[in-house]
Amino acid sequence: MIDSIREELFKLQDVKYRDFQRKLLPTVDPERIIGVRTPELRNLAKKLHRERAEEADAFLKSLPHEYFDENQLHAFLISEEKDYERCIGLAEEFLPYIDNWATCDQLSPKVFKKHRSELLLHIEKWLKSEETYIIRFGIGMLMQHFLDDDFSPGYPETVAKIRSEEYYVNMMIAWYFATALAKQYDTAIRFLEEQRLDIWTHNKAIQKARESYRITPEQKEYLKTLKKK
Repeated sequence: MIDSIREELFKLQDVKYRDFQRKLLPTVDPERIIGVRTPELRNLAKKLHRERAEEADAFLKSLPHEYFDENQLHAFLISEEKDYERCIGLAEEFLPYIDNWATCDQLSPKVFKKHRSELLLHIEKWLKSEETYIIRFGIGMLMQHFLDDDFSPGYPETVAKIRSEEYYVNMMIAWYFATALAKQYDTAIRFLEEQRLDIWTHNKAIQKARESYRITPEQKEYLKTLKKK
């Protein structure tokens, strides 16, 4: 079953896209990238989930995967799962095997938004991890699900306390605060005014916020004055 899925992935291979992806994924061995475009992977995940459940289950149990595209497919399959308990269990099993930013960011289960209180307990654990992509995933889930109606000032407080030497963690922290500036400006701006982030992350958050269409011109000008030298 697993071999048949791999064969399908190779049939969907786009060599030009593969070569493009290799430049974007420095943490992944280039030989592990097949080169399947994201819409094709999403469609295959939906088909497996709906029509080939036995194959999908076997694939989800076959960790670790050999190819990057298999990890991408794995993330999309988990994201299709509608049962929260099964979904969170599959996510917990998969997270330690994620080795790149793309797979981390593609893992976005739809069912999580209906179980935010339970999800928050897992996010708290993920943010305390020592693994780069588990931390990144935790920040991403906090950004995706807790910057609107369920927002609390304690959430950016928690993110601001994270210190890491890892580029992909710090980039996600910057992304979190840029998004927080768009959605919870009055709270988020204080973290920049008080210089609560390290210099690189502080400046990257300002850069990303100033690139956003959701930030007003006046806010962008003020953010420019907060840039650290």
